[in-house]
Amino acid sequence: MRSHGCGDLRADHAGQDVQLCGWVDRRRDHGGVIFIDLRDRSGTVQITVDPDLGAEAFAVAEHLRNETVIQVAGTVRPRPAEALNEKLATGAVEVLAASISVLNSVKGNLPFPVSVHDEENTREELRLRHRYLDLRRERMNGNLRLRAQTIQAARRFLEDAGFIEVETPVLTRSTPEGARDYLVPSRVCGGEWFALPQSPQLFKQLLMVGGIERYYQVARCFRDEDLRADRQPEFTQLDIEVSFMGQEEILELNEALIATIWKAVKGVALPRPFPRLTWHEAMERYGTDRPDTRYGMELTNVSDLVAGMGFKVFSGAVAAGGSVKCIAVPGGNEALSNVRIKPGGDVFSEAQKAGAGGLAFIRVREGGEIDTIGAIKDNLSAATKAELLERTGAVPGTLLLFGAGDTATVNKALDRVRQYLARELAMVQPDRENDAWNFLWVVDFPMFEFNAGDNRLEALHHPFCAPNTDDLGSDPGQWAETLPTARAQAYDLVLNGLELGGGSLRIHDSALQRQVLQTIGLPLEEANRQFGFLMEALDMGAPPHGGLAFGVDRIVMLLAGEESIRDTIAFPKTQQARCLMTQAPADVAPQQLEELHVASTWSEEES
Repeated sequence: MRSHGCGDLRADHAGQDVQLCGWVDRRRDHGGVIFIDLRDRSGTVQITVDPDLGAEAFAVAEHLRNETVIQVAGTVRPRPAEALNEKLATGAVEVLAASISVLNSVKGNLPFPVSVHDEENTREELRLRHRYLDLRRERMNGNLRLRAQTIQAARRFLEDAGFIEVETPVLTRSTPEGARDYLVPSRVCGGEWFALPQSPQLFKQLLMVGGIERYYQVARCFRDEDLRADRQPEFTQLDIEVSFMGQEEILELNEALIATIWKAVKGVALPRPFPRLTWHEAMERYGTDRPDTRYGMELTNVSDLVAGMGFKVFSGAVAAGGSVKCIAVPGGNEALSNVRIKPGGDVFSEAQKAGAGGLAFIRVREGGEIDTIGAIKDNLSAATKAELLERTGAVPGTLLLFGAGDTATVNKALDRVRQYLARELAMVQPDRENDAWNFLWVVDFPMFEFNAGDNRLEALHHPFCAPNTDDLGSDPGQWAETLPTARAQAYDLVLNGLELGGGSLRIHDSALQRQVLQTIGLPLEEANRQFGFLMEALDMGAPPHGGLAFGVDRIVMLLAGEESIRDTIAFPKTQQARCLMTQAPADVAPQQLEELHVASTWSEEES
């Protein structure tokens, strides 16, 4: 139906007869001559319709609406010098139409303008309801192409490195760890359920037992969890598992993979090796295990300095086993008023949202003098003040913001405030493409964290991570004692404050795996019922193995400079886990539920 793409025509095509197909991006009637911007996947070209050179084509062009699908036959010719369009790749030529055929017309009103020339900010709800129109826009079309390019680069790298792609089941069994599962009732096995996979974790480990050695998969995963801008109920992972590799080799392999993607997609040569921080260092310096290292304002622990001072907010927090930390905000004296830090202010609000009662502050003036409110100044000795200024690197004009309380809350509050101020004070620019690509490995995570609600330990990543052998000890009889405080051989890759992916070395000893499951409160009988197939496989000559999974949606979001992964997915769900276009989820016929041996207990009052 066409000889060329609309965006493929250049000056050296002048004089050629061509046939094009696409959508009417815009029609302009200049009183006697009609110009049509014709758009397809390759780009846009100008079609000129002159009544003296094609009366029938002109009659059709007079009634064309935007987004009508047409076929154009004509001749390529150079544009006049005064009509060149440097914004278009095809801006040096135009096509003089000999004939125009309407392949499909627009029957109703468009819900929003699609044309690349329209700058209207369409509500996301409207974009998602009519996603097929939104996908025609340059931005979304480009994002999906970038996504395909990203996956293509990853596949080529991995296959050149000897990896093979293996599909793992989508219908599997529910496991007790992680987020909520999406459950699927079985019709043929009444009363029993499948679960959609949160990840291919167990299957990829079994592939290693099966001698595959180097596996990868672009895997669809599902989690029934609370949503936000960078989460979806169904998402895509680039899943990787290898045998006979230690942690160093796995990190080097994945650095090379990421560098290959960035070079192919962005043309950026990433410096390697990527920096590393232990989990403990990240929490101490940034208050989070996914720190944004593009700017300073690191947390400084001053608990020892203020433990004995008369300011009870500080000394009381330390006495209760908590911490006092602060961040130094350069230029904060001028940029941030007291009103913004005190109750009701925006900075105070950020700390409060993270669970803090508020923020104490000190302003550093000329000559190292300090200015503050309340009892801090009166209880701060000259020696303590000098040490405080030295530790924080504060100079005149610096604002020191303090958090005091239990360490977890202090970390969470100052991390949130730090990120908020970095945006407010333009330490990072909104356009991520102009920012540095600050990659960071965070390593040596704790094996477990305490779940106060359930009064038990739970795996920080998942219960298949291998513990650090230095922490574990060689005597299996001591594992029950050493495991709770052991570090995991786990690692996360962080980019500009967002986690891109994570992984670990896996447990390949069944006795250790059983002990880990018991440590998180799973009785041995239940562990065997849930994971007996895994334990049996580990006893059949399981090799040492490990791996990693990257969030494809999040990687593409960062590469595209978008703020939400919804703008990198063809048909995403809303933050309420709904598809506005198909109106899913939806009711089903009672007969379908009867066949599945289930009944709904939902009532309208619950909504």
